[in-house]
Amino acid sequence: MVYAVVKAGGRQEKVSVGTIVTLDRIKADANGNIELPALLLVDGDKVTTDSKVLAKVKVTAQVLGDLRGPKILIQHYKNKTGYKRRLGFRAELTRVQVTEIK
Repeated sequence: MVYAVVKAGGRQEKVSVGTIVTLDRIKADANGNIELPALLLVDGDKVTTDSKVLAKVKVTAQVLGDLRGPKILIQHYKNKTGYKRRLGFRAELTRVQVTEIK
């Protein structure tokens, strides 16, 4: 089984061919493909962590669509001063499917 750990949006994701992953918003090229940098590659019993070898590894994914995450409510409150504030945040996300690891 071949899989890789890739860096995506400040996080690390374990992916293999066919895996669908939701990442922070990423711009794709004209064909709707992106390349993700590999941090670790596992090919059966062989584990590769050398940065010079990993620089040659290409993890290609196809963008399936853009979406927004769930709304997160942020509330600020200060006791005895009458200060209340309520904010909302929705993350901009991209859903991708890994097509190739080589």
